[in-house]
Amino acid sequence: MARPHIEPFVDKTVDFRKFTLPGFKKGMHFKMLSLDNGTGACTMTVKFESGYKQPPGMSYTEVEMLILSGTIKYGDTTYRPGHYFRIPPGVHMPEMKVPRTATVMVMYNFAEPSFVESDSDHKLAMRDQLTSVNAYDDIQWQPTSGAIYPAVAPGCLLKVLKYDPLTEALSFLYCMTPKFWQDNISYHDSAEEAYHIWGTSHMMQFGELPTGGYFWRPPYINHGAFSCDMGTLAFGRTDAKLHNYFHWNPWTSPEENRDRAVAQLSRTRPDLYKWTVSSDGHNHPHDFEHPNAENETHYI
Repeated sequence: MARPHIEPFVDKTVDFRKFTLPGFKKGMHFKMLSLDNGTGACTMTVKFESGYKQPPGMSYTEVEMLILSGTIKYGDTTYRPGHYFRIPPGVHMPEMKVPRTATVMVMYNFAEPSFVESDSDHKLAMRDQLTSVNAYDDIQWQPTSGAIYPAVAPGCLLKVLKYDPLTEALSFLYCMTPKFWQDNISYHDSAEEAYHIWGTSHMMQFGELPTGGYFWRPPYINHGAFSCDMGTLAFGRTDAKLHNYFHWNPWTSPEENRDRAVAQLSRTRPDLYKWTVSSDGHNHPHDFEHPNAENETHYI
């Protein structure tokens, strides 16, 4: 992945810019949060002007979208703040209308933003993977232990919105209750990003992240200790399994953290470690369970 480490960034401090890529109608404005310079995949906050219309159509890349304010109408159904969409590549969506100004968080996951008018799905589209759910009202909060191991301190809760069975990548809402705190340091094998919908949290290395705050954090970056005073609601994503490596030294480098993760693998799963680092030609197996996995894109 070619996205740089961005932390902290607050979108309230920058102005919206007109979105002018081919295929998209006038009246769409954006703030770029992070961008993969290699693939064009990106995360943005987007504002649609009152009266914005988009004809029926599809994208050639997976799109995730969370409504932050206002309402959006797809076909005959009106969607409100907290509604989450995961739209797989090639899945057709009906006409979109925005009665009044609406803001959304939008992620184009595999490639640059694209839109083509269409009244039907692409022949290769996987409509069964389409997700449309009000994340605020229709999903219960769960402890982080239900999706993340080792779990974070009590007082941080999740609502899982997307799970990739191949990579174990996640998209989720999370909240930190008032006076939440965790006093250790952590890092992950995965990249992660988050956007504060409401509330302010504090991270020892990076300071305060208020409403509208965002980060894109590559693997093995130390973060913590962290806390929040009045509570926080946020949207987060990872590109692989979110495993917490906890420790107490805030000054270790990403290279040291990566080596420590490898050392942990060698201690806990020695046969797997020996196999993965062997030079006998057997450490690049064919994936019999998912034979087309090497041709699929499974990252955020």
